[in-house]
Amino acid sequence: MNFYQTITAAIQDIEAHGFDSQERIDAWLVKIDVAVRQAMLPEPEMRKILNRTMHDIYTRMIDKGAILKMHPGIPPFRLEQVKPSLRAELDRRIMSSAQLIKLNREQMVTKTLQRFSGWSTSIPAGGSKVVDTADVKNDLRKALRQLPFEERRVAIDQGHKFTASLNDILAVDGGAIAAEWHSHWRQPGYNYREDHKERDKLVYLIRGNWAQQQGLCKRGKNGYTDEITMVGEDPFCRCSYSYIYSLRGLPEEMLTNLGREKLKSPA
Repeated sequence: MNFYQTITAAIQDIEAHGFDSQERIDAWLVKIDVAVRQAMLPEPEMRKILNRTMHDIYTRMIDKGAILKMHPGIPPFRLEQVKPSLRAELDRRIMSSAQLIKLNREQMVTKTLQRFSGWSTSIPAGGSKVVDTADVKNDLRKALRQLPFEERRVAIDQGHKFTASLNDILAVDGGAIAAEWHSHWRQPGYNYREDHKERDKLVYLIRGNWAQQQGLCKRGKNGYTDEITMVGEDPFCRCSYSYIYSLRGLPEEMLTNLGREKLKSPA
């Protein structure tokens, strides 16, 4: 029997007999567990989809150089030098994302079993003729119907996090001194966070960067990048940074007197 047939048979059985023994409930829980897992997209297939998603991002961002658009001024050869670290991040992200999807699946199975257990143990021994079978089946199907949507959302969210990590690695290794936050709050239908909207176009200093070490720049009114959540860190956040590598790209208030003098120097 498939999942829907199993649920229908389970409901009819409980409707007829009610909660007359834990053994009856447990037997159906085992059958439902098996049926739910069989209804899922096989885990190897899900891993293939996830791997393809991550590799497509890596190819576009790194192999084809799209990441350089977020890092104006950094030479392409620097990207080549950082590639081993970026490749390691790809492998790490694939592993962690697969584990996250596996955990989400287990939660979905547990939720479905809990729904059935909670309903079935509420039916008195001897059964009941007033069970709303359609509503019960619909409730039990909810978690299963949500699974493909949730797995797509996880894959998309992990893709955003992966992109943010690639940018962060290149920024740190490439010598970025600051980052400007970009929010998608203007995009119709995007469920943005209010505090992320407020960060839009604000510039944050990267703590300990080379220019700060030389006394050329300082923490501005917006603070450091490590004093706020990272772009893509919050669930389903699609915000991004564009990175600043030169003193001329900094707001005036983030320059020290020495930094201003440096900009005036012809050298």
